[in-house]
Amino acid sequence: MTRYAIFILSIVLCQSAQAAFPERSVSPSHQFIIYGGDATLRGAVSELAEQTKANLLALLRQPDRWKTAIVINLQPEQANLPEIPPAELRVSQTGSGVKLQLDLTIAQHLDASLIERELLRAILLELIYQKKSDVAAGVAFVEPPDWLLDGVLALTPGRDRTPLVEALSVSQKRMSLEEFLRQRPGLLDSAGRILYRACSFALVQFLVDGIEGRIGLARYIHSLSNPSNDPVADLKAQFPLLAGKAEKAWQSALTRASGAQNYELLTFTESERRLEELLGVKIPNADKSLDLRALGARKASPTEKVALNQLSGSLLLFVGQANPVLRPVAREYQQIVALLARGKRRGIARRLTRLQITREKLAARMSDVDDYLNWFEATQLPACSGAFIDYLRAASQPQATGPRRGDPISVYLDALEDQFGD
Repeated sequence: MTRYAIFILSIVLCQSAQAAFPERSVSPSHQFIIYGGDATLRGAVSELAEQTKANLLALLRQPDRWKTAIVINLQPEQANLPEIPPAELRVSQTGSGVKLQLDLTIAQHLDASLIERELLRAILLELIYQKKSDVAAGVAFVEPPDWLLDGVLALTPGRDRTPLVEALSVSQKRMSLEEFLRQRPGLLDSAGRILYRACSFALVQFLVDGIEGRIGLARYIHSLSNPSNDPVADLKAQFPLLAGKAEKAWQSALTRASGAQNYELLTFTESERRLEELLGVKIPNADKSLDLRALGARKASPTEKVALNQLSGSLLLFVGQANPVLRPVAREYQQIVALLARGKRRGIARRLTRLQITREKLAARMSDVDDYLNWFEATQLPACSGAFIDYLRAASQPQATGPRRGDPISVYLDALEDQFGD
């Protein structure tokens, strides 16, 4: 009877142990082991992880020779634990080598870009310590720099880099390479963060475009396991093109990246916004902008003539980049500015009035066209295009009213709200 009881108990314990372990999925390359969630969610995370790795390896032109598996733990959002971060990468040293575990909190509105960034961080960490199997226990692991993460993500095929190029184009100050490498993007505001991402894109693009640049970037990633206190020296060690002229090369990279998409025509809205920015040019050594209408009635000062000549050149370049609908308007503005710079003011006020009316009519007509196209796409297409997914997701999100409170009553009320809705 005792043996029979032990046998039954062993079966029950075995079944209980199997039930305690969450279901898992293994990615096609077998590097990513995903726990938690349902099969659909695990499959989506697996696909994103494999694609992120493929993009990085394609950029480096390296084969897939991973050695350390990456465990991805999908955990549901808990209303009574609002302090749990949406993504947390755990790195530890075990007897068999480095252990990488990425904990992802699955919320109602999942930020795929955050997951992609943390997946890339884990993949880069595996590359950094791929050849370092003798890491002593207790040694702090070196994570990939933020500029490398942002630069690699910006170079992902199909990624829209227009905001980054615009940020470099309108930036009034160019920071040095050392200043950039020592920045802490987590302390920057939103505008500073966009500029940091733009500079990261420029740096990574510059590095991979050089002679053996992709091989050098792969060497640099592996060398991060033994970094120095001088990030510029670490770069120079792997990229000879930076030796002796790093600052000049860096400024050249920023200039080239800021004009990377100047050959692309702007949309009507982008053209209108850019034209408005150009017409609001500041007068040198003065805290005011040019007033073309006022200059049509009086003589321009020497500093205003300098600003007019600069604006004429900018408008001339803008004509080739503007949307075809606004190109005649931009061309006439350039002619008016050139006349004012030469002191010719006859009929300028009348032409400016006519241009303003034309711009208003064009804006109204283009708005009607956009509304019609949006209506047609939303109601007449046989299948969903996906063009409105981001808008619908943003519209369905509750308006943020500040961080949630952590006291017991607030946590309980938040849990009720999540369960029963508004």
